[in-house]
Amino acid sequence: MAYLVIDAGNTRVKVFVFEGDKVVFEDYLEAGTMKEKFLKIFKNFSISKSILSSVGDMSQKIRSIVEEKVPLIVLSSETKVPFQNNYQTPKTLGVDRIALMSAASMLFPLKNVLVIDAGTCITFDLINKENVYLGGAISMGLKMRYKSLHAFTEKLPELKFQDPDSLIGDSTKSSIHSGVVNGFVAEIKGIIAQYKQRFPNLTVVLTGGDMNYLSKRLKNGIFANPNFLVEGLNAILKYETQE
Repeated sequence: MAYLVIDAGNTRVKVFVFEGDKVVFEDYLEAGTMKEKFLKIFKNFSISKSILSSVGDMSQKIRSIVEEKVPLIVLSSETKVPFQNNYQTPKTLGVDRIALMSAASMLFPLKNVLVIDAGTCITFDLINKENVYLGGAISMGLKMRYKSLHAFTEKLPELKFQDPDSLIGDSTKSSIHSGVVNGFVAEIKGIIAQYKQRFPNLTVVLTGGDMNYLSKRLKNGIFANPNFLVEGLNAILKYETQE
């Protein structure tokens, strides 16, 4: 028995096939070849159910293909999840954050877990040892910080990420790199420290596009997992089966 997990963004779709907790297949799908590749997956694997997390515009096309073959859960605030959600505005909680908390609940039971997703935005999300999601924070990711400096000033250039050579920039470009990157890292370190003061024996999980860079700049003891979101989607499917 295999589960199909689909993570659809604005420009591309990531698909994973799980057998139990193990990923046995993964691929990226483009709009033009999507149907052909989905049909190949259904031919090669005995898929029993599927789940879709979508923040882009391709949701309807994916649904039209997948729902013809297997039952499909489209992740939303109404989906049954393996944790208690204490967010005051649950309908505004992003599906990516719901998936991340499902992974934290299933993979780190009875622990205080802080999940940091460092992508376009940085999200911080906390689930406590009682399996209650308390909320978190949303901040700007690296690319957004570079773009904002350029967009809201007349003379500062828009730069691409570069690891700063020094804390003290000796040109406009090196000053921007120092401010953006060192500020980004310092913010994350500072927030982790605050959470650790409030929640003993805190488990910290790092994921997202900037995960690899951040994991080198943060202290040891942080779990870096690029597939944490899709593992959360798989956890939701497993939880539904147990219900």
